[in-house]
Amino acid sequence: MIAEAGHFALVLALFVAIVQAVVPMIGAHRGNAVWMAMDKPSAISQVLLVAFAFGCLTYSHVVSDFSVVNVVQNSHSLKPMLYKVAGVWGNHEGSLLLWVFILAAFGSAVALFGGNLPPTLRARVLGVQSLIAVGFYLFMLLTSNPFERVFPPALDGRDLNPLLQDPGLAFHPPFLYLGYVGFSMAFSFAIAALIEGRVDAAWARWVRPWTLAAWSFLTVGIALGSWWAYYELGWGGWWFWDPVENASFMPWLAGTALLHSAIVVEKRDTMKTWTIFLAILAFSMSLLGTFLVRSGVLTSVHAFATDPERGVFILLLLMIVIGGSLVLFAMRGPALRSTGVFKPISREGGLLLNNLVMSTGCAVVLLGTLYPLFLDAVGGTKVSVGPPFFNSVFIPLMVPMFMAMGFGPFLSWKRADIVQAALRLKIAFIVAALAVAAVIALAGEGPFLALVGLGLAAWLVTSTLVELAERVKLFREPLVASLGRLMRQPRASWGMTMAHLGMAIAIAGMAGAGGWKVESIQVMKPGDQVNVGGYDYTFVGARQGQGPNYTIIEGTFRVSKNGQDVVTLKAEKRNYPVRQMPTTEAAIHSLFSGDLYAVIGDPDGQDGGFVTRIYFNPLVAWMWAGSMLMVFGGVISISDRRYRIGAPARRNRKPAVAANP
Repeated sequence: MIAEAGHFALVLALFVAIVQAVVPMIGAHRGNAVWMAMDKPSAISQVLLVAFAFGCLTYSHVVSDFSVVNVVQNSHSLKPMLYKVAGVWGNHEGSLLLWVFILAAFGSAVALFGGNLPPTLRARVLGVQSLIAVGFYLFMLLTSNPFERVFPPALDGRDLNPLLQDPGLAFHPPFLYLGYVGFSMAFSFAIAALIEGRVDAAWARWVRPWTLAAWSFLTVGIALGSWWAYYELGWGGWWFWDPVENASFMPWLAGTALLHSAIVVEKRDTMKTWTIFLAILAFSMSLLGTFLVRSGVLTSVHAFATDPERGVFILLLLMIVIGGSLVLFAMRGPALRSTGVFKPISREGGLLLNNLVMSTGCAVVLLGTLYPLFLDAVGGTKVSVGPPFFNSVFIPLMVPMFMAMGFGPFLSWKRADIVQAALRLKIAFIVAALAVAAVIALAGEGPFLALVGLGLAAWLVTSTLVELAERVKLFREPLVASLGRLMRQPRASWGMTMAHLGMAIAIAGMAGAGGWKVESIQVMKPGDQVNVGGYDYTFVGARQGQGPNYTIIEGTFRVSKNGQDVVTLKAEKRNYPVRQMPTTEAAIHSLFSGDLYAVIGDPDGQDGGFVTRIYFNPLVAWMWAGSMLMVFGGVISISDRRYRIGAPARRNRKPAVAANP
């Protein structure tokens, strides 16, 4: 009965979503306050129903109810509890249920904490949000029912894909979906603004917290995915420009542009139409990623479904949402007049350059991802678009943007003097040049783009710190006064500083790992030694073991440098008997200078030899440290009182006392 109750709750949620999509929207059109007030109870009812359905599916996985098809196909009685729970969303049907749950949760958050929104705008935002939900409810109930029964019940399950039985992949999808679905809020605000025909500074301030939240969640999701690929796949890399990786990267690029564009709308009342377009684009890229993963057009460890019926349904949904929003944009967008004017050399101009580069980068990734699929679909020659294309096109495109990130905060609104800004940044130019010279002296000449990357990282760190120093008037006022200014900085300013510093640290990590990685592949017997990156790896031997639902071959490596022991690494090769599928668990030890990385492969011969892969990845951990600092900056910005959805009520002013005649 648990599965049937969950299914019934989803059907009820569909009808509630239809009511939420229709009644408040009509009420907003007619100015009927009673009908508009239906948005809050319907949004809360919807999230409670979906939460109940999600709880029912989770319960079925936890107790291993093998009368439910979803549990049979994605679970096993011996699977650890963490992966029984993660199995709920580690498949097509369950991930869709998680998607609509998050969608309903965002809608209920607006209903509960959006009391300062105009009633008509809130009704339209929640109406648009619910229209999206209706499409996904229909998709799930008609083609992807997570509560489908099997009779007779199976004796045991087929287990979850072993590649997904990992902490990184257990939490990667929820954060990714929080980012994807989070951009639906920016989309809903944009469509509501087009319907009302009004975009102003207040609208930009309302939309920014939701965009920041989505961007932060998506950053965590992408970082977790790259971290998982780094240590689980055993190839020593962290990003391969896989089409499904690109599917998460494209909305991140569009969302980053949207964040900066909304600042211009809020501060200068300009770039309104462009900001609306970016809000549509960010969510459209999220929907495109959903289509790629679930349509069967891609073969990937990330992909869920290969059913053409599902692919056609979600393609139709994609066309309705994106096509309908673009038609509305074409009709109503030109009416959004901007009053702010600015020169190309200004802070607005710098933010516009950020937008153009980010949008062009998104277009490049989109072209590289879809062109091979399109060519294959029309019967053309099969082509492979991979790292060489993206590295040679996308990375150089980002260079001017990172330079502009340093200049931007030093430019005035409306018009600025770039020469004066450059003079204030002379120390950043010097530090960047010294950083490149130091790298060449210590590590030798590496790839040109890697040297540029490290120079840009030094440039961005220094320019960000110089901007912070100028903001608090360091060395221009007494130290105590500067510290006081530092403590009084708005949280949004702190968030910007930390996000820019995090980006600089991440760039340094990418440049170091991409430019100076050292790799060695060989067969090693117990006692054999190999030197990689200045470290001596001695293969101690391998042993067999047993995990909860897998067998293990564990290889031990003793690592030393200049005769001094550094660390002992234990790498694993696992085999899951139910799926008959092996996985790799790399042994990694992170140092400030880089990662010591060892992988054990298959046995080779009868004398105890194993294929091993040894890597030294310089600065690679800096990428994830920088990513987390960026996320922390986003969280700090969201907590700024000015962007808080539930802003405190204004204080009542005492009436003025009339003067005696």
